Amino acid sequence: MSDPTDQAPPLRSVAGARGWLFAIGLLIFGLAMLAPFLISGASGSPRLVRVSGPTMGTAYAVTVVATPNGPSANGLDQRIAKRLALVNQQMSTYDPESELSRFNASGSIEWQAVSDETAAIVGYALELAEQSGGAFDPTIGPLVNLWGFGPDASRFKPPAEDAIVAARTRVGYGRVHIRTDPPALRKEVPEIYLDLSAVAKGYGVDAIAELLEAEGFKNYLVEIGGEVRARGAKPTAPWRVGIEKADAPLPGVEGTRLQRVVELKDRALATSGDYRNFFEHEGIRYSHTIDPTTGQPVHHDLATVTVLATTCREADALATTLLVLGPTAGYDWATERDLAALLIRRTPAGELIERATPTWKSEVLAEAP
Repeated sequence: MSDPTDQAPPLRSVAGARGWLFAIGLLIFGLAMLAPFLISGASGSPRLVRVSGPTMGTAYAVTVVATPNGPSANGLDQRIAKRLALVNQQMSTYDPESELSRFNASGSIEWQAVSDETAAIVGYALELAEQSGGAFDPTIGPLVNLWGFGPDASRFKPPAEDAIVAARTRVGYGRVHIRTDPPALRKEVPEIYLDLSAVAKGYGVDAIAELLEAEGFKNYLVEIGGEVRARGAKPTAPWRVGIEKADAPLPGVEGTRLQRVVELKDRALATSGDYRNFFEHEGIRYSHTIDPTTGQPVHHDLATVTVLATTCREADALATTLLVLGPTAGYDWATERDLAALLIRRTPAGELIERATPTWKSEVLAEAP
C-alpha cells in the first residue's frame, strides 16, 4: 500500500511573500491546527508526525520521524511556538516591542543592548552586505517601507523621485556597528532602520532545526514561508521539495506549479522571486525586492533564484542577494563563491530559462515535476 502522504497535494504557504518552495508529500491543514498530528506509520514502527501553525505573517510546518525509542513528539507544537515567538520578539519589524523595532525607533546613537541571537544575525547580515558590495543591505528598511512593502503596506504606485533620494540618505550598512560582549548594536545616525526580513525566516527555520537536534530528532523537515531545511529522510523515501514555477497559478487554479523537484538531505533551500509580492502601475511590475544601489525595485529579467546551503539563514539571504545582483552579476558572484544556485530568467515571451551554477549541478538532484 502506498504512503498516504504521497496522495496529498504539496504543502503551500500563505501567498504574498517571496518565492515559494513546496514540501512534497505533506498534507494541508488549517493554520490554526497546532497539535502534533500522526501522518503515517504503524504502531511500533517509525512514523511521520507533523505540526504547523502561523508565524511571521505566514506559516510554519514541521515534520519529524518519530521512533518507538526516540524522543517524544508530545508537546512539540508548544515548544516550537515558544521558540518562534522568541525569534519574533527579537527580530520582527511588525512588533513594535521587538528588539529590532525598539532599536529602529530609538533616536540614540549610543550602544543599545540586544540578545546574542539578534547580534549574531545582524553581524551575519553586515558581513554579507560587505561581501556583496551592498547588494544585500539590512538597512534597506526605509526604502522597503517607502515602496509599500513594509509593516504598513499600502502603496499602489511608485513614490516620487525626491522621496526615494531622501530615503536613500537613511540607508547604509556601514553606519551600523555591532558588539558581541556584551551584545549590542549602535547606529551612526538616528534614522537608520534595520530590516532583517531577508534572513529572519531562514533563521527561524534554523532555530527550529536546532531545537529538534537538541531533543534528539535525527530525521525532520522544517519549513517557514517557503524556506526549508531537512535532515535525514522519511522512513521509506528521501525528503523531496518542489521549487515553484515563476508566475505559477495560485492553489486551486489549473496549471503547472512546479519548476523542479529537489531531494533534500542535511541541507537548506530557499527561493527568492519577483512574482508573488508586487504591484503594477501603468503596465509596469514593481516587486518587493529593492536594489539598495538605486533605491528602486529590481528591474531585470531574473524571475527567481533558489540557493542550497548548509543553513537556512544563508540560503535565505543569499537568494535575495543574487536576485538583487541580477542574472549575469548574480551568476558570476555565486560561481566565484562555489554557491549552489539555480537562476531562472523570464524572457519577453514569458519563457522561463534556467541557469545553474556548477556547484548546483554537482550537488543537487533536481528533477522535472
